[in-house]
Amino acid sequence: MPSTSLTFADRAAHRAWLATQGGLPRGFRAGASAFEFTPFEVAKPARMKLALLTLDRPTGAFAALFTRNAFPGAPVLVGRRRLGEPRLGAVLVNNKISNVCAPGGVEASERLCAEVARALRLSPTEVLPSSTGVIGWRLPVEAMVEALPAAVASLQGQSILPAADGIMTTDLYPKVRRFDLPGGGSIVGIAKGAGMIEPNLATMLVYLLTDAAVEREELRAALVAAVEVSFNAISIDSDTSTSDTVVALASGAAGPVDRTAFRAGLTRVCRDLAEDVVRNGEGVRHVMRVTVRGAPDAAAARALGKAVVNSPLLKTAVAGNDPNVGRLVMALGKEAGAKGMALDPARARLTMGGEPILEGGLFQLDREKERRLTAHLVAAELYPQAPAADGITFRPPVDFPRHERSVEIGIELGAGPGAAEVLGADLTHEYVTENADYRS
Repeated sequence: MPSTSLTFADRAAHRAWLATQGGLPRGFRAGASAFEFTPFEVAKPARMKLALLTLDRPTGAFAALFTRNAFPGAPVLVGRRRLGEPRLGAVLVNNKISNVCAPGGVEASERLCAEVARALRLSPTEVLPSSTGVIGWRLPVEAMVEALPAAVASLQGQSILPAADGIMTTDLYPKVRRFDLPGGGSIVGIAKGAGMIEPNLATMLVYLLTDAAVEREELRAALVAAVEVSFNAISIDSDTSTSDTVVALASGAAGPVDRTAFRAGLTRVCRDLAEDVVRNGEGVRHVMRVTVRGAPDAAAARALGKAVVNSPLLKTAVAGNDPNVGRLVMALGKEAGAKGMALDPARARLTMGGEPILEGGLFQLDREKERRLTAHLVAAELYPQAPAADGITFRPPVDFPRHERSVEIGIELGAGPGAAEVLGADLTHEYVTENADYRS
């Protein structure tokens, strides 16, 4: 569940709240710049943003996890090599182009790292690159090099919000979360992600900064544990990106911290950011939270939860505020049957919005309950369904999250100790329109 239950009246209120979350931990600076360019592949003007995250002193306490897609982007290949380096001092992020399988892609990423290093008096291997955007296009390296001085000049130690803005692509709004640690330190995280989201990780960039003094191996172990129950437990559209990256950096400026408190804080920030990513998914009108208990084991519980949130039929029903819970049962049974799970429908109990919809292998539905289920779906909408003036193109009317409500689905199977919580989203006209027009 989210650590808070937030409601925002308008964009200004949301931005004001982001500002309260975005104070940088000690020992970090953030900045961003933007420039216009024309991609090599299409004769159409485009705009790219560069975001910089830097440490006052390079740190040996850094961790990163990357996509398991078999066609990773060049920054992922470089980033994997960086994990063996003794220190990291900066992260450079560009949006618009993801630098995946592009000619000279690795060389382009390394060139940019070298330019950042020169400006910040670092070693090139102390800079980690990240890219997100269109797959297959080449980075406009020379234009990026020309824009780097503006990003360096913008570096400041007050707020991470400029970097959160700078990493967005089709995101409607930036995502920032924080956790204040006992003793005065903090963990602050930002995320980019809206579509092509099906972990292991997602088309998602996440940067987690802390001023706690954490040993390198402990930070890496803590990140694996936090990601497993957060970013690896969400899905928007069942597609795993080529560019997934989650990075954690510890400056140590606030001194030692209790290990248990640190792990709890890192997990909380990751869970909140993961939910923000789903809520800000392309065309998403409803977040679905599926809680599975009593599965044969934890892996089975997560697989069943993902089968539910990835079912096109259930996703479209939720988008239309139609509590067609037969599709929920179908999705569960399909996954269990395909994986050979020994589930007994007579022991299952399913709920939506707290309402029992199936018990003892039988549906528990009536007209009044159908009305209440519909009301639950309507209350969870992030924005009302409304076609644009042309009656064809649908667009979200707001660029901020109005609330943190979800469609709550409970699954109890009585088949073992396995449990998991999975977050997913509906499937709307907006998603189809946005991805049909993504490059054009």
